[in-house]
Amino acid sequence: MSEKVTINDIAKLAGVSKTTVSFYLNGKFDKMSEETRARLENVIARTNYYPNTIARSLNYKQTHLIGVIIGDITNSFANQIVKGIDEFSRSKGYQMIVGSSNYHLDNERRCVTGMAAMGVDGFIVQPTVHFETMWKELNIRKPIAYFDSPNPSSNELWVKTNNYEAVYDATEKLIAEGYERFVMVTADPYVLQTRMERNRGFTDCLDLKKIEYEIILANADTTKEDMEGKLKPYLFSDHSTAIFVCNNWLLDKVYLVLRNYRFLIPDKIGLIGFDSLEWTELVEPSITTIVQPAYDEGEAAARILIDRIEGHNEEAPNWILKCRINESDSTKRN
Repeated sequence: MSEKVTINDIAKLAGVSKTTVSFYLNGKFDKMSEETRARLENVIARTNYYPNTIARSLNYKQTHLIGVIIGDITNSFANQIVKGIDEFSRSKGYQMIVGSSNYHLDNERRCVTGMAAMGVDGFIVQPTVHFETMWKELNIRKPIAYFDSPNPSSNELWVKTNNYEAVYDATEKLIAEGYERFVMVTADPYVLQTRMERNRGFTDCLDLKKIEYEIILANADTTKEDMEGKLKPYLFSDHSTAIFVCNNWLLDKVYLVLRNYRFLIPDKIGLIGFDSLEWTELVEPSITTIVQPAYDEGEAAARILIDRIEGHNEEAPNWILKCRINESDSTKRN
């Protein structure tokens, strides 16, 4: 459709009133059904109405609001990211609007269109693998900074950690400790770039060393009993086994199983996770983790975004921060 699409056109195409369209564009979803929201979202994206009309005026009206979209707002990594974004943003006179996508593209789209309708000056996003394609289709002319799981070849702003190298190095350390078998426990690695990088760091290292490994897939619905069934074959093997848990929210599921077999740790079973969670240092044995500088990552994302919003262009557009290994009792065999 042409750029002369009006709010009346949108209302007719979506089969709703002009008032409902107005509510949608202003982020007022309280009394709106999911079906209506989805229909409006589809019509607006298809007609390119939003970016060619309202967005053009919003580009010249600074609100000092930043839209932040997190995959899972409940975990400790996200909390530290948000804290870093918030504290730097406030120091520059900006405030956040935070949304959680639960790693679903449809939720990401709703967050983006809703926040854009509120007039945010820019976005900070933990993207799923298809987010950037959706972003280009929406054609929203606002700066965006990706964090944690960007496509490294993206032309946009981004900040990430050295996931591949960190996991590769940690796997080498486990080999040096004398572990003979290796198991990765991970959520679907093809949802996030971060997971794919961690997966490759693990598998590349072991492939080069010609050491066998297995990968166990799990998700939020995986129960303790399910996990125990997946891990039990390794618990009383003749070979020592190192278990690497790729996601911080899966580490507690694995630990709940292994704490009943903690007499096997670290001699027969080694355990390493991602992100330093407070409880990992309090349990017995304490758990080795790869620690991400989450707060620094959030601060860096806010720094490069606000630099771009304000037109200074003084900050490097892409940052890679280093993880570190917090070695604890669960892998110290020697």
